[in-house]
Amino acid sequence: MSVIAYAEQRDGQLRKPAFEVVRKGAELARELGLPFYAVLIGSGVKGLAERLGAYGAERVIVVDQPELAAFAPAAYGRALALAAESRNARLVLLPATAQGKDLAPRVAVRLDAAFAPDVTALRVEDGLLQAVRPVYSGKAFATLIFRKERQVISLRPNVFPAGTPQDGISPQVEVLTVSVEEADLRAQAREIVASAGKLDVAEADIVVSGGRGLKGPENFWMIEELAALLGGAVGASRAVVDAGWRPHAEQVGQTGKVVTPKLYIAVAISGAIQHLAGMSGSRVIVAINKDPEAPIFQVADYGIVGDAFEVVPQLIEAIKKFKQA
Repeated sequence: MSVIAYAEQRDGQLRKPAFEVVRKGAELARELGLPFYAVLIGSGVKGLAERLGAYGAERVIVVDQPELAAFAPAAYGRALALAAESRNARLVLLPATAQGKDLAPRVAVRLDAAFAPDVTALRVEDGLLQAVRPVYSGKAFATLIFRKERQVISLRPNVFPAGTPQDGISPQVEVLTVSVEEADLRAQAREIVASAGKLDVAEADIVVSGGRGLKGPENFWMIEELAALLGGAVGASRAVVDAGWRPHAEQVGQTGKVVTPKLYIAVAISGAIQHLAGMSGSRVIVAINKDPEAPIFQVADYGIVGDAFEVVPQLIEAIKKFKQA
C-alpha cells in the first residue's frame, strides 16, 4: 500500500497548497511505514516534479498529456484514481481548493474509499489514521476514524505548513499514461480570470477584511492601504459583496473563501456565523468594531472598540512611521 498526494498546478505553476499536501503526505507515509508518491496531472508539467522533491516527494507520478492541458474534472479524477490504484494507495490527499473540492469526491467514488473533506488536523494513533474537521459552521470539531481500508482526504489550505524547501532531493519520476475518453472532456476550465497584481485571500499570510460598517465602496481605500502596507490581501464580508461594493473573489466566509492566514484583521465586520466559519481558523485575529457586543470579538485575539473611520487611519499612520524609523 502507499500514500498519494495530488500536487495541484494551474497554468503550469504549482500552487502553494500543493507543497502543503506533499509535505503532509510525506510525513504521514513515514509514520505509517508506507511509500509515498506525489502526483502531477496536466500538459507540459513533467518539469515541475523536481520542485516537489524539495518538499519530501522522493517519487513523483506524472500524467502529462496534451488533452489534459485544461482542467477537466472527470478526466483529472480518472487520472488521479488510476494513479492511486496503480500504487495500491491506502490514502489519497488533496488540497481543499476549488479544484480539490471538485476532484476529491470523484476519486473517493472511483476508489470506493472513505471521504473526509476540509480536514484541519491529521494524526496516526496505534497505526490508525484520525482526521479532524470543523462542523456546525466551525463551532465544533469532529474526529473521524475510518472503517474502510482506503481514504480520500482534502486538507484545508494554510493549515498544514509546507515548511522550508530542502535542496539536493531529486525525485524519481514515473510517467503514467491514461486513456482519456471524450465524455471525460465535456466539462473543462476554458479560462481562469485572475485579478492582476492582487493577492488571493485564500493564499495570503495576512488578510484585511472590510464589512458593511464602512458604509460604502468609496471607503474601502482604508482597507486597501492597510493591506498594502502589511503586504496582505483585501477581503470582504458577504454583505459587502452582495451590495456590489467588492468582487466575489474577495468574499471571506462559508459561501466565499475559507482563509487561515497568520493574521486576519476584521474592520467594521459584526461577525455573522457564515463569516466566522470562513476565518475563525486564522492564527491571530484582530477585530475593529464600534459595537462592543459584536460577535466578532468572541473569536478575536485582540479587539479594538472604536469607529473604523478613526482607528484605521491612525493605524495606517502608525505603520508608516514605524516603517520610516
